Amino acid sequence: MEATCQCGQLRAIVPDQGGSAVACHCIACQKRSGSPFGVIVYYDAASVTIIGEAREYTRIADSGAPFTTGFCPICGTTLYARTARHPGGIGITVGAFGNPAFPAPVRSVFEECRHEWVSLPDRVQRFPRGRVE
Repeated sequence: MEATCQCGQLRAIVPDQGGSAVACHCIACQKRSGSPFGVIVYYDAASVTIIGEAREYTRIADSGAPFTTGFCPICGTTLYARTARHPGGIGITVGAFGNPAFPAPVRSVFEECRHEWVSLPDRVQRFPRGRVE
């Protein structure tokens, strides 16, 4: 499968099977995505190929760990994320796949910041803040 930015300059090639999508409603993900929540699917980084030029921005997440997003310097699309909570992993933004049939998230985190009008399927695991490991 392939995920791309809006202009197509930055791409990610990922395995057809693998990752689990996570919806995050934290304020930082709302700002990162320009949406009421962000959805990222995580893969083993060794199985993902990033093609094109990316710029990165690192912030400290509410967990206290660094959270780095990679975005296209031309169109600004956020394509990927890396976090210390998932060492060896890389997250790809679900919207970058451009596939309305992409499976629903398995987990919803920072529900305490969820917009009240946003609903997800009942089978999704829900956490008021980050997932406790």
